[in-house]
Amino acid sequence: MTSSIRPSLSSFRSSSTASRFPVRLSSFSPSRRSLSYSHLASAVPQWQLFGLKASKLLKLDGNGVRVASAGNAAQASTSATQENALEWVKKDKRRMLHVVYRVGDLDRTIKFYTECLGMKLLRKRDIPEERYTNAFLGYGPEDSHFVIELTYNYGVDKYDIGSGFGHFGIAVDDVAKIVELVKAKGGKVTREPGPVKGGSTVIAFVEDPEGYKFELLERGPTPEPLCQVMLRVGDLDRSINFYEKAFGMELLRKRDNPEYKYTIAMMGYGPEDKNVVLELTYNYGVTDYDKGNAYAQIAIGTDDVYKTAEAIKLSGGKITREPGPLPGINTKITACLDPDGWKSVFVDNVDFLKELE
Repeated sequence: MTSSIRPSLSSFRSSSTASRFPVRLSSFSPSRRSLSYSHLASAVPQWQLFGLKASKLLKLDGNGVRVASAGNAAQASTSATQENALEWVKKDKRRMLHVVYRVGDLDRTIKFYTECLGMKLLRKRDIPEERYTNAFLGYGPEDSHFVIELTYNYGVDKYDIGSGFGHFGIAVDDVAKIVELVKAKGGKVTREPGPVKGGSTVIAFVEDPEGYKFELLERGPTPEPLCQVMLRVGDLDRSINFYEKAFGMELLRKRDNPEYKYTIAMMGYGPEDKNVVLELTYNYGVTDYDKGNAYAQIAIGTDDVYKTAEAIKLSGGKITREPGPLPGINTKITACLDPDGWKSVFVDNVDFLKELE
């Protein structure tokens, strides 16, 4: 088994300029090479990034002359920056681009997704010098659909999914039909088709060959069949607040199920029936989860990675990669952790489209 696990950012590289963010199996700490690029934007005052006028940092002295007050300036800067940051986040053009995770047998997983789940293999890229292969699968082009990025690291045939990751959701016309197909292909069905508890929506659960769970939801035609990523969190209200402020997501709905001792919150950038959503689940009394080393991250598009990073910091998130271009190419990204340690990467919208070209 190799000591370096390649995760998540390969979508932002062309095959000729691939540069990975190696992450060690035990800790997911970026390698020195990954962090070789440092951006100077961190030295720019936050009030400049969000357009706070310098005049607001001045006050009148005894002679009527406007002079700076260090304490008042800092307070005004922080207050105005937070307000401007939150307003900007709401206006930013954001879309969930793809979800990244690791598999031990790439060809077997591709076969299951295409033959059983109806996905298309959009592209596949092998980078032998970095010892990894990527495959991108989904239900439509990457420039308009949420897709899956699979990563296979040479010599690594098994990963720990952990207890924190929940499942992916796929909207289908006929759940029972898909379940029968999964069974015929040797797949594992963990919940037979039937109405969801307390509702009428027909669902089923299946597992891919790697052990990742997929919830099949019976729905009419939708522009985004790959429609959910479910993660477990230790403090639901804290998570909702973070994703609203830092990520600009909407709380689409929240449901408590005391009988089964859990609460869920659906977060996203548009209605559930037309957009992919982040499903956050809180299990009563559970504040921490083992995240394993299989699931990597979600990538989200943004108009400005620098402002995004500042908003995340102001909202209590942790920046794990300062905003700036990736080494060797011009794609600008920033990476962060939410309060539970789940990783997300923001990528410049214009740069992302250029990369796809």
